[in-house]
Amino acid sequence: MVRGTRDELLDRLAEAVGSVTVDHPTRVAVDGPPAAGKTTLADELAVVLREQGRDVIRATIDDFLFPRAQRYPRGEYSAEGCYHDTHDREALTRVLLGPLGPGGDRRFQPAVYDHRADAAVSPPFTTAPVDAVLVVDGVFLLRPELVDRWDLRVFVSTAPEKTVDRAVLREHRVSTRAEVERRWRERYIPSQQLYVATARPTHRADVVVHNDEPQRPLWSVPRR
Repeated sequence: MVRGTRDELLDRLAEAVGSVTVDHPTRVAVDGPPAAGKTTLADELAVVLREQGRDVIRATIDDFLFPRAQRYPRGEYSAEGCYHDTHDREALTRVLLGPLGPGGDRRFQPAVYDHRADAAVSPPFTTAPVDAVLVVDGVFLLRPELVDRWDLRVFVSTAPEKTVDRAVLREHRVSTRAEVERRWRERYIPSQQLYVATARPTHRADVVVHNDEPQRPLWSVPRR
């Protein structure tokens, strides 16, 4: 396990991306619990890769949610529902991961859903260069149905209590602390426990980032 600066971590991740040798765009997953720092890390990695001259496609699992009316058949606070019913994995594979993977035509869509408007979207198809990098952040990306769709797998790990505190800060304008804590303790944290128990994402990751201290992260490369 290595502790270093944020820039050192980003350099290590960019090096890992550069080491991938495939005949299609490199598909990178940045997985981890809510409020672990996945989106920030993925955005920063995209900047570094672009500075290196790579064509980067940024996407997020939040743009592949089912509409709200379909997401809660087991209840708003169900951990099982969070894991099983939230994301349109078929659409993610059909319009993004499949086209950019082996044998794909590289014509992709980066989203099928606008979570702010709670509405389906259909952006125009774009053709990616063969040496492009797709960086996707989100929860549950290394689940069995998706794990083989990635060419590089990053898991961002953070202590559960830190994710609660970060979520309270992030959502204080729209939710009370009690509302945030209930969502995290009844839905999000138990759904991550279910995910870890069934999918073992840290064992499937190529790099595990321990992000309790974002400016002094720890990272490791698990033994297979």
